[in-house]
Amino acid sequence: MNTVKDALAQKRGALIHVRSDEMVVEALLKMRDNRVRSVLVIDEGVLVGIITQGDCAIKVLLPGLDAKQTPVRQVMTANPVTVQPDDRLEGCMTMMAARGFRHLPVVDAGKVVGVISIGDVVKEIIRYLERNVGDLMGYILTDSPGG
Repeated sequence: MNTVKDALAQKRGALIHVRSDEMVVEALLKMRDNRVRSVLVIDEGVLVGIITQGDCAIKVLLPGLDAKQTPVRQVMTANPVTVQPDDRLEGCMTMMAARGFRHLPVVDAGKVVGVISIGDVVKEIIRYLERNVGDLMGYILTDSPGG
């Protein structure tokens, strides 16, 4: 089965992040401009959190806070669970389903190298299954005894 590295290879673009002292509105603007639903929170090269659209809606909008005056650190998920490039996607999918995550930061040797979403995981698993079906069909139709 495929790894996190395989899913990351299908993604394009730079790592999208904010600092914890930036205002929530900056995180929302980056989400909008990059068409993503979460951004990593990185201070001085260190991953300190993740903030999602859901965090902004539930922790800022519903209580009536001002996104222009609320720091990211106040609403982010601190110390998020991370995965490594060589981790298997089945394990990521299981963890995401069990723990209700939609995004997992990817860390390699202490450095953030990307983030994968549940959509990324599903797409990569589908690619893997399509390749296997193609290989099996080829074997059945041409390489098998009597084929």
